[in-house]
Amino acid sequence: MLAGVTDGSTGKAVWQQIKADLERRLAEGEFDERFPTDRVLVEEYGVSRHTVREAVRELQAAGLITRRRGKGSFRTPASHAQPLGTIYSLFRSIEAAGESPLSVVLAREERQDESVAKVLGLEQDAPLFHLERVRLSDRTPLAVDHVWMPLHLGPALLEVDFTSTAFYTELRSRCGIVPERGVEVSRATAVDAETAARLGIDEGAPVFEVERRTWYQDAPLEWRVTVVRGDRYAFRAEWSSPWEEATSQLLPDTGTGG
Repeated sequence: MLAGVTDGSTGKAVWQQIKADLERRLAEGEFDERFPTDRVLVEEYGVSRHTVREAVRELQAAGLITRRRGKGSFRTPASHAQPLGTIYSLFRSIEAAGESPLSVVLAREERQDESVAKVLGLEQDAPLFHLERVRLSDRTPLAVDHVWMPLHLGPALLEVDFTSTAFYTELRSRCGIVPERGVEVSRATAVDAETAARLGIDEGAPVFEVERRTWYQDAPLEWRVTVVRGDRYAFRAEWSSPWEEATSQLLPDTGTGG
């Protein structure tokens, strides 16, 4: 038993005392590699398995640890928070969190796609630039990203290695283009089997599907659909006094693709 953790002086239930101590140990980085099993915790704290499970269950509910079927429990990595009302770079967000952004490029190609061309306001047989990536944060899969744009705006992008660079950085440096406005809609959904395998999570796990459209010189520039792990993604809004009208809205999902 750890001294002072499970005594009766605090007025809290034993499982609450254990939960508080585990929170402290998590904050100090003790379980960065792997969270201990229930059996180990029973031995450390000298309590029943039921008591340990109650404490661990509460840690899960608070989002501090994540259980992976067949692999055990792990400290929940830091979430990447998207500010509302601004253009958002996942690449820069990962860097800002002190982690290493990398991508596994699955496709970087010229394509024709009638449905995508319609979204971009182009002829159905218009040549398109298509980029598909698995986005990594410290080599852990975070998102699967599809980017489409008219090929005539960025043919130089076909030569770019997007493994360790941001799309907008290359768009600006090679093509002289910066998006002038954009609209982004995020929906909570359950991940399909193919995307789940790419993200290393269970099929049906919660994810966000983030759809973005941008414009340049009043013409459609980009259509992007990104599926982000629900356990690694959050939204952040800021406002000041006096009260200002919000720039973001909760929109009904009409099923029309935004």
